Amino acid sequence: MKSISRRALSLYLIIILFLAGCGLLFYNLVSNSSDWAMNRVNQHLYSSGNLATAGDITDINGNILASTKNGKRIYSDSKNVRLATLHTVGDSAGFIASGIQTSFKDELTGYTLVDGVYNLKRYGKGNDVKLTLNSDVCAVAYKALGNRKGTVGVMNYKTGELICIVSTPTYDIKNKPEDINTNTTDKYEGIYMNRFFSGLYTPGSTFKVITGACAIENIPDIYSRTFNCEGKILIGEGYVICNGTHGEIDFETAMNKSCNCAFAKIADELGSEKLTLTAERLGFNTKKMTVSDKITCAKSKLDLSKSKPLDIGWAGIGQYTTLVNPCQMLTIISAIANGGIANNPYIVSEITNPEGNVDFTEKTSEMGELFTPSVAQSLNNILRSNVKNGYGDWRFPDLNMCGKTGTAEISDDEDAKPNALFVGYSQNEDTPFAIIVVVENTTSAIQSAVPIATAVMKEVNRQY
Repeated sequence: MKSISRRALSLYLIIILFLAGCGLLFYNLVSNSSDWAMNRVNQHLYSSGNLATAGDITDINGNILASTKNGKRIYSDSKNVRLATLHTVGDSAGFIASGIQTSFKDELTGYTLVDGVYNLKRYGKGNDVKLTLNSDVCAVAYKALGNRKGTVGVMNYKTGELICIVSTPTYDIKNKPEDINTNTTDKYEGIYMNRFFSGLYTPGSTFKVITGACAIENIPDIYSRTFNCEGKILIGEGYVICNGTHGEIDFETAMNKSCNCAFAKIADELGSEKLTLTAERLGFNTKKMTVSDKITCAKSKLDLSKSKPLDIGWAGIGQYTTLVNPCQMLTIISAIANGGIANNPYIVSEITNPEGNVDFTEKTSEMGELFTPSVAQSLNNILRSNVKNGYGDWRFPDLNMCGKTGTAEISDDEDAKPNALFVGYSQNEDTPFAIIVVVENTTSAIQSAVPIATAVMKEVNRQY
């Protein structure tokens, strides 16, 4: 009897192990089947390690950005468009990880868990992916950046649609440079990185928008305060240096003139806890933001845990160790334009199967309230004042533009050139677009970033 019981127990154990093995096999099949199907040895999809067979990628107007012809991926007929959209479209070898050809390869090849790539064999192509991108706006942004490193992003703040993403340096995917992986200069530094999604930058004075929001929320008399700027201010054990000598100014004028003395004093009064709480509510130090549920952005950072008063002063003007991701900063500025509500940014408009049926259409989705309506309106008024009283409405004709510049020091080396930034948006109902411009190692923002924003927003106004 005992022998029968032991045999039954052994049989039960074998059955349990068998079922556990089946469960593990099924889990691996579900989890890894896409990777197995997309392996670069799969000759149905790849040729010499390069994606060869997939659906079309088009911009919002139906212009071809990538397609398959005679077993090879081909790209836009326009060299400027190819250069401008490289990092968004991506390459067929997968070096540009955030590119559509890599992040949406399942969709482009028509892969499903049930059918695998059967439809690809059946129809000779995968699904077509239409982007929210406007290739004409991208081409203007690329031309405006010229040979400088940086990024430009434009988003519809009412919907979250990204209509422009440009990252430089870039290269012509139709004629890839032979020395791109061997050149020892900085010519191709970060060539495969989309700076808009993956970049992190010292924000400079663009961060004063966040410090300003924290001040409006936590200092009741901020609008009746005055600040005396003598070109520098003692904060704790050292000085914060200003970009000018502004005399006695109020809060709005301090933003108009981007006064370091005023905002360093405000940051010192707010303290590390309040500044950090405001920044984290806007997405700093929290989970990484994703675009179209596929593309992960770098995480913006503000660490004041070991800061001294002088450090907090510098952080309040966008220096110290503060780092911001361009896509996230664009989302923050878009929330101000949208009455405090941030929409999730997205890049894929719709996906169409080989039979011509639309399988997927992206819809606007709210990220949440980043600012109360009253704080958003206050910031909106100040940012509008910046353009009217500082940068000049003539730079942005017919756009009712709001904005803030930033010139960020990135090194203690006196010969090092700063990064220049501009964030802003149009108040017009028919052109609800926000923009961010980052130019690396350049002159002041007003000399470099603002002219790029001007060129791009003029094209946006022309197109829409």
